[in-house]
Amino acid sequence: MTDFLIIGGGIAGVSAAARLSHLGSVVLLEAEPVLAHHASGRSAALYEPRYGLAPVVELSLASGDYFRSTPNILSPRGLMILGKAGEDAAFAHDIASMELPEVSVDEARALVPILNPQVVKRAAKADHAWDIDTDLLLQGFAREARQNGAQLLTSARVTAINKTTTGWQLQTSAGDFAAATLINAAGAWVDEVAKLAGVAPLGFQPNRRSMARIPAPAGLDVSGWPMMFGCGETWYAKPDAGALIVSPAEEHPMPPHDAWADDMVLAEGLARYEEMVTEPVTRLLSNWAGLRTFSPDRSLVIGRDPGQPDFFWLAGQGGYGFQSAPAASQLAADLLAEGRSPLGASLIAALSPARFA
Repeated sequence: MTDFLIIGGGIAGVSAAARLSHLGSVVLLEAEPVLAHHASGRSAALYEPRYGLAPVVELSLASGDYFRSTPNILSPRGLMILGKAGEDAAFAHDIASMELPEVSVDEARALVPILNPQVVKRAAKADHAWDIDTDLLLQGFAREARQNGAQLLTSARVTAINKTTTGWQLQTSAGDFAAATLINAAGAWVDEVAKLAGVAPLGFQPNRRSMARIPAPAGLDVSGWPMMFGCGETWYAKPDAGALIVSPAEEHPMPPHDAWADDMVLAEGLARYEEMVTEPVTRLLSNWAGLRTFSPDRSLVIGRDPGQPDFFWLAGQGGYGFQSAPAASQLAADLLAEGRSPLGASLIAALSPARFA
């Protein structure tokens, strides 16, 4: 009998395994052959703690000490918001919510020389955004979990979940497992896992987001460029390994599946990016998509199910999984240990699954 059994091997599940490994025995089950195959393996990998709704921002800010105290996890990136004529309201909203001071278009072009001054009319820039080395973060949590005796099992797809008098019995492609507490960290599949366990789903919605990698425009060195957003998050571009990742930043509802980019949506997003710059996109190096899964109110869900207390939700990370993982996983451990959390009661209530009851 395992104390804690986690379904899902993305950043949510792996970070929870690390935290819970200090409290008892842990088994993590990931359906795919590798950890972080789905959304966690397709992240934009940015730590911008002011990005998202208030509960998300609070979790992300609370993760800052972990990031800053772990060598090489963060590296400077910066963030820039760009607006066209007629977008003043959306521009003002974005720079206020993310606390970005406005700069002149000339200042913006000094940083990113391909910006088109005929189209870009407003710009704002700040340095409080960092690249996250997502693999280093994930593997650090995995190493911590394993050092404390946790088992992180891949190719272990759950096929049946049954309630027992002492907890849970699971059938998987890797064998049968028994656990006192079940942690649902299954990403886009969290509601499907709940149904298997006989727990009422909460109404999570996976949304596709497509991305393309393009060569560095005009052969320029893009390594020092900030991440750029069209105001209202209509597209974004981010330097990555000498190239640019460009996304239409779409949110298209999808069933849980292994997502791929939609060519037409990608073309529309690339056109929105191209409108703002002087260099055309002539070819793609690669493209892909991920599913960003949101709860009905778009905040994370962390806590015991009100109808089945030994079923624990760690779900709805949306686009904030990596930047909130240190605080989210610690909160999960604190709640499962029935201990005190440094996070406030109002935040814990805002994240609790009981809010949907």
